[in-house]
Amino acid sequence: QVHLVESGGGLVQAGGSLRLSCAASGRTVIMPAMGWFRQVPGKEREFVAAISGSGAIIYYADAVKDRFTISRDNAKNTIYLHMNSLKPEDTAVYSCAAGISSIPTKRDGDFRDWGQGTQVTVSS
Repeated sequence: QVHLVESGGGLVQAGGSLRLSCAASGRTVIMPAMGWFRQVPGKEREFVAAISGSGAIIYYADAVKDRFTISRDNAKNTIYLHMNSLKPEDTAVYSCAAGISSIPTKRDGDFRDWGQGTQVTVSS
């Protein structure tokens, strides 16, 4: 099992930037794929970005492509989500997740361990 703790959320104006971090501990001998998802109350959880265990394969949701960048530092057991050009519709609780394998997917069912999430609020 992987224990995940997110940080870096907050309130930002539209057009601004934030960097989310997710520190992992536990099952890190074999680096799992990692992902970021977001959820707004009353809506389903939405895929944001995912990265393979090696960092070589990356997927983004169309809504965030060219604005968000996912990265990982395996030496620090940490993944990041750099968010630029933020929009009010990006407002959500952002959670990181560790995948079942090192291969990333866009399906939340393929991620087994989840952090508690960090709130991102973008004001217009």
